[in-house]
Amino acid sequence: MTRSLPPAIVPCAMTVHAPGAAAHARTLDIAEETPVTLSFNGMAHGVMMATPLDLHDFATGFALTEGIIPDLAALKDVAVRAEADHARVDMRIDGPSFHRLLARGRRAMAGRTSCGVCGTDARDVLDRPRRHVPDAPPDLAAVGRALAALPGRQVLNARARMLHAAAWCAPDGTIMQVREDVGRHNALDKLVGAGLRDGLDFGRGFCVITSRCSYEMAHKAIMPGLVAVSAPTARALRVAGQAGLYLVAPARATSVMVPDLVVGK
Repeated sequence: MTRSLPPAIVPCAMTVHAPGAAAHARTLDIAEETPVTLSFNGMAHGVMMATPLDLHDFATGFALTEGIIPDLAALKDVAVRAEADHARVDMRIDGPSFHRLLARGRRAMAGRTSCGVCGTDARDVLDRPRRHVPDAPPDLAAVGRALAALPGRQVLNARARMLHAAAWCAPDGTIMQVREDVGRHNALDKLVGAGLRDGLDFGRGFCVITSRCSYEMAHKAIMPGLVAVSAPTARALRVAGQAGLYLVAPARATSVMVPDLVVGK
């Protein structure tokens, strides 16, 4: 039986909290996030996390912008298929392009700061060890205070207007540590590293990130609460639910949304 790719957008039940107003239910459309295995002439090249839509276009653009093919004529065939829990795109390229790729090895996949996952097997993504965090949901009023204060603590972004931030906050919303980076994953890694070096108790408080909450951000979280300014992906919600992570996203200083999938774990 031929499998179908998951939908690109899925509905998520949310509870909206705002100061001075009663909590109310809302359904928010969120994006799905799927591991996509890319291979060339039968050789696995890497796994990228992507919205499961227009994958033929994605693979074609990837092959060209990564310098794997010099032009469209070198791309002989593209086959997209859905697996049980990921997608696979098999590309057939001409001989000269494949020889150049073999000479390069996998260096082109290293050092990403955005949405790539280095590795050649989708199981590297799907079988990552699950974390379990303390059950200590953050106070939503404290979340609002932290969100209001964070822009004033983003020293680098105040100058460049292009950096992500990750902040560790005490239970009352006081910001204890902030780290910034052009890569959202890097900012969170820096924050965790700084906290470990400084002896922060990640069991008391919550983390605020200024980026969207994708699955790997939820997976990286070693704290009980994660607040993200943008909506989570569907896979991030599943990871958060499995870990017991209390997710607040999307969040603004004036109001926050809490996905019911996580609250009702």
